[in-house]
Amino acid sequence: MKIRYLHTMVRVKDLDATVAFFALLGLTEKRRIDREQGRYTLVFMAPPGQPECPVELTYNWDGDDGLPSDSRHFGHLAYEVENIYETCQHLMDNGVTINRPPRDGRMAFVRSPDNVSVELLQMGEALPPAEPWASMENTGHW
Repeated sequence: MKIRYLHTMVRVKDLDATVAFFALLGLTEKRRIDREQGRYTLVFMAPPGQPECPVELTYNWDGDDGLPSDSRHFGHLAYEVENIYETCQHLMDNGVTINRPPRDGRMAFVRSPDNVSVELLQMGEALPPAEPWASMENTGHW
């Protein structure tokens, strides 16, 4: 049996804010589909050099009252980053809350504007513990 990964889909309430959030992570828009008949937009975003690993952002033009407020039903998206401290600082500088700081130099969690949990993992070995991260408390849940 053959199987091939295609994408992870998440429903979003504010397409522009969510596209901006994933752009902060370094993802770029690869494809956008507007379906007038179905009244929705699909935006596929992927990390540079990895077009085969997109996240599909699904935006329903008429709203989506069925979207859970927490969006934890699917788990999380995970991305490996070159420097977890620099990535988290970049996100914080742009107004993103670091829900689970990288105290261990290896792992952090943030949330998209739609409460989608995003795990950030340090490429290779963990970085040595460093401040302010080492003593930073969790914020909210992740």
